[in-house]
Order: sequence, then structure tokens, then C-alpha cells
Amino acid sequence: MQENKEKDLEDLVEDAKGYVNTRLEYTRLYLVERGSKMFADMVTNATVAICFLLAFLFGTFTLALFLSDVLGSYTRGFGCVALIYILLATIVYFTKEKYIEKAIVNFAIKRYFNKLADKEEEDEQKV
Repeated sequence: MQENKEKDLEDLVEDAKGYVNTRLEYTRLYLVERGSKMFADMVTNATVAICFLLAFLFGTFTLALFLSDVLGSYTRGFGCVALIYILLATIVYFTKEKYIEKAIVNFAIKRYFNKLADKEEEDEQKV
């Protein structure tokens, strides 16, 4: 009878060790997955941002050259584009708190919760 108790205790300790090791491995793999997804998200977002920035810069340069052609002077063409930017910056400055910041915050929150919901759906499908 004493041997059965010792055997049961040894089995229980082995099961506990196995559970702890499995849990640690799961946590490690989960953190690697989350880190990989965050890195991939950052890389793709940076790539998209760089592409939009380049398109914006080339579009601006094209507009300035077009206006220079229409107005007959490089100074006038590039000056008009500079005035457009000053006007745009003024509009953004005065509307940022009421409209722009709220829209960005709402977008970020929706994106986060959509990714969280997608993760939960994937976890449910795995089970």
C-alpha cells in the first residue's frame, strides 16, 4: 500500500513537471508567434507608408512642374504647390483635435480589436 502511494506521488510529480514544461513551451511558441506577427505587420505597414510617401512626393513634383508649365515660371509653379501645402497644414492644424485625432484613434482601436477577434476565431477553429 505504501508503494502505491509513493508510485502515485511519483506519477503526480512527473505529470506536474510535464505540464509545466508543456505550458512553458506553449508560452514560448505563443510569444514567438505574436512577435513574428508584430514584426510582419510593422514591415508591411512601413512598406506601404514608404510607397505612399514616394507617390505623394512624385505627385507633388509633377504638380509643381505642371503648374510651372502653365504659369510660365518654375518659381510660380513651385510657389503655388508651397501655398497648397501651407493651406493644407493650416486646415489640419485647426481640425486635428475635433476630427483627425478621433478618426485615427477609432481606426487604431478597430484594427486592434479586429485582429484580436481574428486571433480568437483561429484559436476556436483549432480546438
